[in-house]
Amino acid sequence: MSRNLAGKCLCGAVHYAVADEFTYAMNCHCSQCRRTTGSAFKPMAGIERDKLVVTEGQDKLLIHGHERCNNTLCRLCGSLLYSVVRDGAWVHIAMGTLVDEPAIRPTHHIFVGSKAPWFTITDDLPQYEEFAP
Repeated sequence: MSRNLAGKCLCGAVHYAVADEFTYAMNCHCSQCRRTTGSAFKPMAGIERDKLVVTEGQDKLLIHGHERCNNTLCRLCGSLLYSVVRDGAWVHIAMGTLVDEPAIRPTHHIFVGSKAPWFTITDDLPQYEEFAP
């Protein structure tokens, strides 16, 4: 049985719990993830949506998109907490919002074909021009 991990936004208005049962983790370099995070890439971990629970601040969420495909942020501080994907069945947790250490680590880079030209990937993880096969 896995443990739950805690996560929260920058200002602490929104807290969540997620099972430490991520199926995959990766670094996405697409332009949307770069703009959403304000950084060179978005480290994210994928898990079934029902394994994530907002434990505090549900009324402070800002949903950018719709119920089955969105970015979910704190409406007060703007922290990107997670993205709802795969027709609403999964979430991509923004790993930087985790308080507790997950068992998983990113295993590859995606969308390196559109990565920031000023950023150099320096690790040995596999790199894919778009989605991983």
